[in-house]
Amino acid sequence: MVAIEALTGPFTPPPYPYDRLNRLKPIANEFDGGAVDLSIGTPFDPPPAAVIEALATSGAERGYPPSMGTPVFRMACSNWMQRRLGVEVPIDQIAAAVGSKEFVASLPGYMKLRRPERDTVLYPAISYPSYAMGAMLGQCRSVSVPFGPDGALDLGAVDQADIERALLLWVNSPGNPTGHLDDLKAAATWGRSNGIPVFSDECYIEFTWDGPPRTILEHGLDGVVAVHSLSKRSNLAGARAGFYAGDAEIVDFLKSVRQHGGLLVPGPVQAAAAVAYDDDVHVEEQRNRYRSRLDLLADVISEWSGIEVQRPGGAFYLWIPVEDGWQFTERLAAEGGAIVSPGEFYGVDGTSFVRVAVVQPDDKIELVARRLAAAT
Repeated sequence: MVAIEALTGPFTPPPYPYDRLNRLKPIANEFDGGAVDLSIGTPFDPPPAAVIEALATSGAERGYPPSMGTPVFRMACSNWMQRRLGVEVPIDQIAAAVGSKEFVASLPGYMKLRRPERDTVLYPAISYPSYAMGAMLGQCRSVSVPFGPDGALDLGAVDQADIERALLLWVNSPGNPTGHLDDLKAAATWGRSNGIPVFSDECYIEFTWDGPPRTILEHGLDGVVAVHSLSKRSNLAGARAGFYAGDAEIVDFLKSVRQHGGLLVPGPVQAAAAVAYDDDVHVEEQRNRYRSRLDLLADVISEWSGIEVQRPGGAFYLWIPVEDGWQFTERLAAEGGAIVSPGEFYGVDGTSFVRVAVVQPDDKIELVARRLAAAT
């Protein structure tokens, strides 16, 4: 476990992780067809036409949208959870977020207002950097929680002193960057037994490969909040539309404080998001694209590198064990023209890994595959 104390002096923002890859782009650009960026999980496939139509024709741009989300948007979220996840959540326990990253980064500061005697954010040791950064921005401590041999968070490893200071616990399933599927029932039970709210980042839930999609809300709403996003599900990262749902008191508190902060999902975006959540056909098409790309690159990289690349339990990343993450990243740029992420971006436990995001269109993925096949 790694604990990072809250700041006691002026804050200097660290370099944005992906900016550190800029030096490799000229190397990858030497290839015919240029660099293929597989580093950031930014969708490149188009969103559904009906969603774009709703975005352009809602007429909702004239007035301020409700911070908590329109009734139509929240009902679409509720219906989607019932239809796809098998859980029923009243719409007054659902609220809009300006994309899930904004919610992740701002949450610790707001939760500290709710419980000022607590100051610690618990989060997975290998994970999305914004969990730890959100703690820093909220002037909180952050403490990483290791994974056990079964791939679930080892919550038994959390020190009692950190439990007593804990403001919240983050879980992420399917996980970024590893694609692991966590034991969400165990996390919910642990949180309730220790009086610690559990926030479950489920933005990759539609891309669960091993079994059906699973939400922490299956195990009850008390003490837990699920966070969802349309960025990955519907290729709407630029629209910034997400929601959070669960524990009535926590959701109500966050709705109120976020309203005072002026956090509003634009009206046209909410209208388009409702259309997106009402449609599952485009999601199945996107699932097929990602699964095909994962299979192709896993096979090609395995043959090229001699490393057996495993398919993930969920999400659209390959998490590859290597001797040196940066060295492997540089080699992929030099031999395949691909820009990927060294695992250290996701925590010190990720140093001996790289993450490959299969987000580019099929022709770009196939281009990388041909380059690596030629270099084998």
